[in-house]
Amino acid sequence: MNICENATVQEFHIVAFSNSGNMTCIIFIGFLFIYLLAVVGNVLFASLVSAMPQLHTPMYFFLWNLSIVDVTYISAIFPNLLSITLASNKKISFPGCITQLYFFIFCVDEEILILTCMAYDRYVAICSPLYYPLVMSKKMCTIMAALSLLTSTLNSLMFTFLTYSLSFCPSSEINHFFCEIRALMSLSNSDTASREMVLFIEDICLVFCTFLFIMFSYFRIISSILKIRSLKGRFKTFSSCSSHLMSVTLFYGPILFLYMKSNSEHSPDKLISLLYVAAVPMSNPFVYSLRNKEVLGAIRKIANIKWNRF
Repeated sequence: MNICENATVQEFHIVAFSNSGNMTCIIFIGFLFIYLLAVVGNVLFASLVSAMPQLHTPMYFFLWNLSIVDVTYISAIFPNLLSITLASNKKISFPGCITQLYFFIFCVDEEILILTCMAYDRYVAICSPLYYPLVMSKKMCTIMAALSLLTSTLNSLMFTFLTYSLSFCPSSEINHFFCEIRALMSLSNSDTASREMVLFIEDICLVFCTFLFIMFSYFRIISSILKIRSLKGRFKTFSSCSSHLMSVTLFYGPILFLYMKSNSEHSPDKLISLLYVAAVPMSNPFVYSLRNKEVLGAIRKIANIKWNRF
């Protein structure tokens, strides 16, 4: 807990990444490329799913939701990071910081819950294929997506309020590249013990428990795949969930490392955070497109239509 007089704050200073003048342009171009690739890739993927009737299935319904979340996710952080990198203006207003925190928590929660819904979808499709149309009906998918949205909204509102009610010193530097909740709590001159306990319980309930559920689902999935006699059948079945497993690894790996460990002053949190803040939204549309015959087929169909019209 920091101690200071007149604990009021109008703005924060985000440290972000230290760089020399010669590297500023290169870092800015790199961040801009990541941001544009993530936004364009996810918008195109969501548009493709919406436009092609053969992609109107439960799995692609959740992928459509994932693409929208990824665009919101990276857009809540990277425009401000680009401004900091190029203009060296590290200031962010207190309301702007709280707003960024809200969208960050909302998108992380939504990503976790959607990935969990997708794991359940793959579990039912592979382990109980005869019941799949009944279990994963349009109504059921809508309910799952709505519950994920509601849970993420309420949870992010709770943590935003808990952070908003904290007191901060007038000159506060956030040792991160965005308004991350642990970084903000470390700056407060209020007692944050109860909030840190709530955050820890949240990590256990939302992050660790959903991860265990996904791992249990894949244990059952792999067990079912091993019962398939033909090698070709095993490969075909596993390929239907390999993209999702890759996304889970990329997203949960850094999350579990950062939020399930004790705080360390010299921990490379900023670099690891880039993996789930930037790498995951950027890679998701390509992971689910390049390794998926249905998506590639839909792309070819659209390309043929455009070519014939031309």
